[in-house]
Amino acid sequence: MWKSSGEDVAQVLRDKIKAKQTGILTYGMTPPKADNTPEKLAEIARKQCERINELQIDALILYDVQEEADRMEEERPFPYTQMIDPVTYSGTYFNQLTVPKIIYRSVGKYTESQFEDWLKTGSEQERYSVFVGSSSSKQQVNLALDEAYALSKPFHDELTLGGVVIPERHMVKHDEHVRVVNKMKNGCSFFVSQATYNVEASKNFLSDYYYYCTANELEMVPILFNIAPCGSAKTLEFMKWLGISIPKWLENDLKYSHDVLDKSIKLTQKIFEELLEFGIEKGIPVGCSVESVSTRKVEIEASIQLVKDIKTIMDKRVSSPAIMI
Repeated sequence: MWKSSGEDVAQVLRDKIKAKQTGILTYGMTPPKADNTPEKLAEIARKQCERINELQIDALILYDVQEEADRMEEERPFPYTQMIDPVTYSGTYFNQLTVPKIIYRSVGKYTESQFEDWLKTGSEQERYSVFVGSSSSKQQVNLALDEAYALSKPFHDELTLGGVVIPERHMVKHDEHVRVVNKMKNGCSFFVSQATYNVEASKNFLSDYYYYCTANELEMVPILFNIAPCGSAKTLEFMKWLGISIPKWLENDLKYSHDVLDKSIKLTQKIFEELLEFGIEKGIPVGCSVESVSTRKVEIEASIQLVKDIKTIMDKRVSSPAIMI
């Protein structure tokens, strides 16, 4: 592997997004708990950097976690704990990583002045972010998503903006492709889904996205489908709580498998391959983002291997290589 400067790889990623390329590959993670000691944080970051340096990815995604207690009636399987802000964690512990960082911003947590301060800080640098709106109509927010988009407009020359796409929502409301196009009009030039286990929902969204953009003479932007291994019944329960759509047959295959983790990896690979082929057939720029929704070491290691497997799959179908870090 070769290393390049952070500025170079950041520009390469931006060029790929602007060119609307198929095959963008990212890895996502949540920053550690805020109550860790500085020594523990340094140790966690060191291990994470070692894992990330093994990967050939276009970007590292750092999530901005919100509690979402009012989104679901069911009790959260894992208790919510405050995490370190992704901007703080990236700036403090990931300075040596040259791979571009895509910072999620749960905009409702911030006041207008707080959000503007973040936008202005480092505005002369190449930056990437995904804005996330409220988790439900019941959630009390300080800043609405549309307001965040408006505030970000003066910074679009340096800030490459992404959005969230939820194919599962398309199954109910049938308008996710319109939501995506509206976000594109607000400056979003790529999208990342939540963990994908329902290939039918994702293909239905892609189909409507394709035909809507074709009819309206709009260029389609990259859609990165998130895939995540599931290594236990508890992780499966948490995924369902998060709103991830898992078809009953697939849930049964996982629950009754002798090796849940291995089964989930094989299933997610097949799901992404099917979505990639569907995208290539229609000229939709499809990419992939891999994460572990669990903090269990075995599932984190499985997600790292999954990145490598997906990279191999995409290399066979897509000619453009990912950034080497």
